[in-house]
Amino acid sequence: MAQNLPYDVVTATGEKIAFEFPLHSETQSAMRVSQLLNNVLGALDRELKVLGNTANGDVMQALAMALAVRTAMLHAPYAIGQQLATELTATALAAAEHCERDDGGAGHG
Repeated sequence: MAQNLPYDVVTATGEKIAFEFPLHSETQSAMRVSQLLNNVLGALDRELKVLGNTANGDVMQALAMALAVRTAMLHAPYAIGQQLATELTATALAAAEHCERDDGGAGHG
C-alpha cells in the first residue's frame, strides 16, 4: 500500500504550504525522506540568506542539476536512474499542484 508523506513548510513571508507527497512503493524510510527534505530546504535557506537576492529559477536549476548528479552516482544503468528520477519528480510536482496554501489571513479586523 502506497504511503503519503504529509509535509508543511512556512515561507519567509509567513505563508504556510501543506503538501501530501505520495512516496515511492520502495521507499525504505518515510522518516529519513522527511529528515533529508528538511535538511535540503534548511541548507538552501541558509545559503540564500548569505547569497542575497537569488532568482527562483537559478535555485530550481541548481536543484535539477543536483538531481542529475545524484542520478549519475547511482550504481545502476543510467536509463534506470533517469526513469526513477523522472517518476519521482513528476509525482512530487503533481503533489505541489494540489498543495494547500494559507497566507495566515490578510487584512485588518
